[in-house]
Amino acid sequence: MKPTLLVLAAGMGSRYGSLKQMDGLGPCGEAIIDYSIYDAICAGFGKVVFVIRHSFAEAFQSVYSPERFGGKIDVEYVFQELDYLPEGYPVPEGREKPWGTNHAVLMAKDVIKEPFAVINADDFYGREAYVAIADFLKNVEGKKGRYALVSYYLKNTLSEFGSVSRGCCRADGNGFLTEIHERTAISRKSDGQVCYSEDGKDYPLSEDIPVSMNFWGFTPDYFDYSEEIFKTFLDDSKTKANIKAEFFIPYVADVLIKRGDADFNLLSCDAKWFGVTYKEDRPFVVSKIGELIEKGIYPSNLWNLK
Repeated sequence: MKPTLLVLAAGMGSRYGSLKQMDGLGPCGEAIIDYSIYDAICAGFGKVVFVIRHSFAEAFQSVYSPERFGGKIDVEYVFQELDYLPEGYPVPEGREKPWGTNHAVLMAKDVIKEPFAVINADDFYGREAYVAIADFLKNVEGKKGRYALVSYYLKNTLSEFGSVSRGCCRADGNGFLTEIHERTAISRKSDGQVCYSEDGKDYPLSEDIPVSMNFWGFTPDYFDYSEEIFKTFLDDSKTKANIKAEFFIPYVADVLIKRGDADFNLLSCDAKWFGVTYKEDRPFVVSKIGELIEKGIYPSNLWNLK
């Protein structure tokens, strides 16, 4: 059975200033999503599931319809909304946004029954990343608690136009993920040193440290674990005290690792990640895509768009 690609596309891109998931960056108006799906098809994925919001569903589905991809991959849509919670759990007063990336993953439980990968809609990961995760997923079908994370070197994930947040990873001697530390306000300083900021102070980081860009691989049992842990998360006093608390994938991964319920292979990737975190990133991304087309990695018109 071919693995599935789960695309987290429900975010509205507040820093970017528009619905960046649909921003045309390729010669024929292709968005980063298009290149992600093209790479997934080349790597052997059989289905793509989009997590979107009802507020822009019509516009999104009119562009990313099954017909766009010419029958090369199956397409489904699921929705993430604030009030999609376990039975008996009300939306906290004052809460305005959904519950984060792992909440988004949970929305696909009823449509994914095979090993699957999770990506952000607005991140360009590189062909080799899809090949690596597809190879992993094809070998874990029918197994439980065998997951993976594609990691990138920090230096290959920075933006020239502002700071970024990254999950800095550590692995044991067997290549299994042991922990992820979320570092915020990471940037390269004028002296060339990469630092993260915390409590008004700068702390150096190795530019070769592996970081998570939210490219995960799971088997379907992950949904059951996530449902259980989500309830614990919602019951936690810290969550109840913070109406902006988010249920992130690394949070669940950390719980499963500490409990011994799952192993996460840390798959190293030397690709250059890029994305449109800031509006100023756009010309750079357009240029990089153009370079890849010139090298023959992508056709100039991915889907024969008109």
